[in-house]
Amino acid sequence: MTQKSENEFIENRTFDEIQIGEQASLEKRLTMEDIKLFAIMSGDINPAHVDDDFAKSSRFQEVIAHGMWGGALISTVLGTQLPGPGTVYLGQTLKFKAPVTLGDVLKVSVKVTAKDADRYQVSFDCWCENQTGKVVIEGEARVVAPREKIKRPRTVLPQVRLTERGRLHEILSAADHPAPVAMAVVHPVDEVSIMGAYEAWEHGLIVPVLIGPKAKVLAAADNVAIDISAFELIDVPHSHAAAEKAVALAYEGRVQGLMKGALHTDELLREVLKRKGGLRTERCISHVMAFDVPTYPRPLFITDAAINIAPDLNQKRDIVQNAIELAHALGNNNPNVAILSAVETINPKIASTLDAAALCKMAERGQITGGTLDGPLAFDNAVSEAAAETKHIASPVAGRADILVAPDLEAANMLMKQLTYLADATGAGLVVGARVPIVLTSRADAAITRMASCALALLLVAYQDKPKGMAVPGDKP
Repeated sequence: MTQKSENEFIENRTFDEIQIGEQASLEKRLTMEDIKLFAIMSGDINPAHVDDDFAKSSRFQEVIAHGMWGGALISTVLGTQLPGPGTVYLGQTLKFKAPVTLGDVLKVSVKVTAKDADRYQVSFDCWCENQTGKVVIEGEARVVAPREKIKRPRTVLPQVRLTERGRLHEILSAADHPAPVAMAVVHPVDEVSIMGAYEAWEHGLIVPVLIGPKAKVLAAADNVAIDISAFELIDVPHSHAAAEKAVALAYEGRVQGLMKGALHTDELLREVLKRKGGLRTERCISHVMAFDVPTYPRPLFITDAAINIAPDLNQKRDIVQNAIELAHALGNNNPNVAILSAVETINPKIASTLDAAALCKMAERGQITGGTLDGPLAFDNAVSEAAAETKHIASPVAGRADILVAPDLEAANMLMKQLTYLADATGAGLVVGARVPIVLTSRADAAITRMASCALALLLVAYQDKPKGMAVPGDKP
């Protein structure tokens, strides 16, 4: 018979065991899934919680948690830790002092303040504080504590997966521990750009260095009522000068990442790729999109949908290696890489099948490392084990791909947008292969997407900076 470990049990504290001043706590990051599940359970579909467009026009300018979500977490601590099983809730008072927004990490704590021996009642101070230490909820609770010891196997609840956008919390969770990365924010003269930088800073992901015309940057901040006085602001006359200065800072090592503001992508990348003083490496740069597809059981990387229009074989080798490195940074130490084409057999008339075969041979000979490659694979064979089995494809990658490498930019871009608009997928993107990661933001990006893109950059910097053999947050054994 298998012996259960202690963390597989739930155990209470009896009235006699509980001491004045004793505390218990838990930590929980707010995700869109939490908000949706709470709305489904309670029926509270206030658009401030579930409608991103409405929330942007509200006083908080983004989706916030239901107030009682925090109250439910307090109940969790009381019911599972202190006192734990056997507790009877008598009353609760709460004051809501600040909103809880997507990505916030709440530390929910209770502290014993009084005991009533005649009625076996215990009083608690209760509070929730966010990742910056700000108290967002506080109150008091009163319970009847259990008199008998209870130790039971911990109930395993079924996993719930909502088919919706906004599930990038796993990337944010992986980025909880590394120190924030210094990031040049290039020409943040519109509300979306300045707000994206501010939110990423607020969640401990980046330390922004704002580069742009000072008056326009300050005006953008005023328009969204945020205080950017804590940020370094470098005054330059126009967007081209902002791109040039940002690249110079990265070249000098003063910043470890770039974030595109209100300028064209090619204007920024022109400076990145210049031969003298640019950020070129031995690899070509490429774009990787980290997708959360509700109908797919694992994160899915798609490359390259934004940079290389018709990559040759050497460029594809770099595109594959760049994507593998980003997967490593997120903790997948041996990603399955599917080289996509229209068919799963080699056909000399379809150039992408020849490239796929060559890339797999390059991996065998050590020219591509860190992942398991197979191709050519049609899309269905790459993501569906049933489809691969039907076509008698014996492969460790078929049906279990972590990375999809498209034959060209058009195919990757169409695939990415099809997943977004037809499969409710949500993605966070990053340009990799340069000396520093580059966040390419879009006006259409939700706050959680912008933050997740910054989290990708943070994790990649932490991975690249770590000594060989040392783990980073998110590493799998």
